[in-house]
Amino acid sequence: MTTKIDAPTFRRALGSFTTGVTVVTTHGEDGNDYGLTANSFNSVSMDPPMVLWSLGKKSSSLPAFQTTGHFAVHILAADQEHISNQFAKSGADKFAGCTVERGHGQVPLLDGCSARFECRVVHRYEGGDHVIFVGEVLNFNSFERPPLVFHGGNYGMVMKKTDDTDCSRSDIGDGWLGFLLARAYYQMLQPVRSNLASHGLRDIDYNILTVLSMGDGRTVAEVDRLVSITGLRVTDDDIRKLAERDLVVLDDDGGRENMVRFTDAGRSYAIQLLAIGKAAESDAEQDLDYRETQVVKLLLKRIIRTTGAMLPEHWQKEQFWRGDHLWMEPDRSDAS
Repeated sequence: MTTKIDAPTFRRALGSFTTGVTVVTTHGEDGNDYGLTANSFNSVSMDPPMVLWSLGKKSSSLPAFQTTGHFAVHILAADQEHISNQFAKSGADKFAGCTVERGHGQVPLLDGCSARFECRVVHRYEGGDHVIFVGEVLNFNSFERPPLVFHGGNYGMVMKKTDDTDCSRSDIGDGWLGFLLARAYYQMLQPVRSNLASHGLRDIDYNILTVLSMGDGRTVAEVDRLVSITGLRVTDDDIRKLAERDLVVLDDDGGRENMVRFTDAGRSYAIQLLAIGKAAESDAEQDLDYRETQVVKLLLKRIIRTTGAMLPEHWQKEQFWRGDHLWMEPDRSDAS
């Protein structure tokens, strides 16, 4: 007796299996190039080297793959999510913006992937609502780039396990997350603080300039409220000292409380500090590969989002960011 299977539930169950993401390409008999995103790729044999993948019978690309003698499978790298999305669309010029080489059978080959296999079609099988293609590998390239993965309907990244760090501790000490975040922040801040010191400036000056870099034109009281998230408080004297250095100016805003704004020199120096901070970020990431960097940022954003609900209104992210910010790539959905 065959049990009736609920298709959505079955699909979700299959989604619990983590797979790589591939783009399969071919050159059709009509002279056109074809390609699509697939995660049905698998190995079949080592001797001879053979792989397989499957294509739905309703796919508009099926006739081209049914008549071709060759195809190429590209295992996408972790930073190629946009390529996956591009080749998953129907009706679009899927190769737009892609650098293409030619392989066996004039099959288009994409660059930047984790690995690539050029294949000769040796078998086609009917498999329910799909056609299964089996190919003999004629040539392959492995580029040693971390792969893009797919799990539960979402993209992901592979993170290698390592034994060089004990991550099991969560006590109050050097394994406490708060300590680790603070230690990382202050160590990355050292180049910025050294530059401040060389200009005779203090941490409070840096915090004031940082707040203005997120949006110029704020009252002294507003600057103080935002800077106070660091534990420091801003006084009129702090603003006066920066004004004497020609880094900020107090503008009379139509009779209301004076507004603190950048001078041209102040804006230029704030941009210089941002560049120093970006260089410090690059140095901090030098022992991380792309996937590890993205995982660290993703997890930190989740922590920020989780703990953000505890903040008072004047420390919510909307109070910091304005349209006239100096930051090139702020992520307003997660920044605090």
